[in-house]
Amino acid sequence: MRIAIATGCYYKPGETFVNRHIEHLFGGDTVVIANKLTGCNPFARPVIRRSRGGFRAADLWQQPLASALGKWRYGATSVPYGQTRRALEGFLRAERVAAILCEFGPEAVALAPVANAMALPIFTYFRGYDASKDLSKPRNVMALRKTMPRLAGVFSVSQFLLDNLARHGITLPHSQVIPSGVATDLFVPGDKQPGSFLAVGRLIDKKAPDITLRAFLAGAAEHPHARLGIIGEGPMLESLRQRIAACGIGERVTLHGALPHEQVREMLARTEVFVQHSLTDAKGNTEGLPTAVQEALSAGCIVLSTRHAGIPEAVIEGETGYLVAEHDEVGFARLIRGVLDGSLPVQGMAGRARALAVERFDNGRLLALLEQRLEALMPPAP
Repeated sequence: MRIAIATGCYYKPGETFVNRHIEHLFGGDTVVIANKLTGCNPFARPVIRRSRGGFRAADLWQQPLASALGKWRYGATSVPYGQTRRALEGFLRAERVAAILCEFGPEAVALAPVANAMALPIFTYFRGYDASKDLSKPRNVMALRKTMPRLAGVFSVSQFLLDNLARHGITLPHSQVIPSGVATDLFVPGDKQPGSFLAVGRLIDKKAPDITLRAFLAGAAEHPHARLGIIGEGPMLESLRQRIAACGIGERVTLHGALPHEQVREMLARTEVFVQHSLTDAKGNTEGLPTAVQEALSAGCIVLSTRHAGIPEAVIEGETGYLVAEHDEVGFARLIRGVLDGSLPVQGMAGRARALAVERFDNGRLLALLEQRLEALMPPAP
C-alpha cells in the first residue's frame, strides 16, 4: 500500500519518527507532502510541496476568496486551492497513493478537504505542540473540531495528548496510542559509569535544562565524582555555559552541543542515570512522550523526570525511575542525591527499564502495529 506522509518540513534530521515512517512504513512505499522543503531528500522519495510557495503565483488573485471560504468551511486558511491544489491532486493520482498519514495535526487540517474530495482515507498523528500549545488559540481548536470527522483514524504518542484534545471538545474517531518508539536493538546497555548523569534534548523552556543543571549541582554537591553531560543545542545554551563558568564546575558538567545519533547511543549505553525536567512552558507547549526518555530506558538508564505529559506512561515510579512535579527543583535534587548516596532504591531498575522498553517501545513492533491499524481502518475495496 503506497502512502503519502505529510509533514511540516522535509527533510529535518531531528524528526526521527517522521523519517522512520518515510523510510520504512509499508516497506518504504511512501511519498512525501510537505509545507516547506529544505532541498534535501535522503530517502529519494517523490516529494511535493502543499503550500502556495511551491508553485506559480497565478493563484494570487484567488487568495482572498479562497482564504475566506477555507476559514468558513474548514476553520483554516491553509487548505490548498487553485493551481496548487490541482498539482497536489495530480501528484497523488500519478503516484497511486492509497492513503495520507499526517504527522502533525495542522497537516491534517490543511489536507483533509483534499483527501475527502479524492475519496482518499486520511489519518493524523498527534505528537506534542499540536495537541497542547496550538490549542491555546481558539481558531486552531475550531479547525481541529471541523477536521476530526473527516479523518479515517487518529494516532497519538501518548494518552495525555488524546485527553488534552478531548478537554477542548475535540473528539477523536478511531483513536489509538502508538508511541514513536526507539530502535531497541541499537539502544542497548553498556558498561555503566557510576555517578554518570546525562540529559538529551533541545535546550528550550519545556525541557528546562536550567532546572536540571541547578538540581544536579545541589543533589551532587557532596559527591564530587558525579558528572553531568548535556547533549543538545538551543536558545538556552549560552546561559547554561555562563552558569557553568561562573560556578567553576566545568570539570563536572559538560555541554556537548548537538551530537550524531550514534554518539548519543554510545553515551546512553555508558550512562547510569538519565535526567530530564520536562514541563509545560509559558506558551502552553508540552511534550508528547519524549523519544529521549524511551531511548534512555532502552539503554538501561535509571530515569529521573517529571509527571508531565506522557512521561508517566513510560516511567513507572519505583520500577524504572522516579518522577517529581513540574518545577519541583528541590525534589529533583533530592532524587539525584538519593541515587548517589544509596538512599533511593535503584537495585535492578536498569534491567527493568530495558525490559519495559523492549516490550512497549520497540519501533519495529510499533511500526508493524501502525501498519495493521492503518490497514484495518481503510475502507473496503470497491
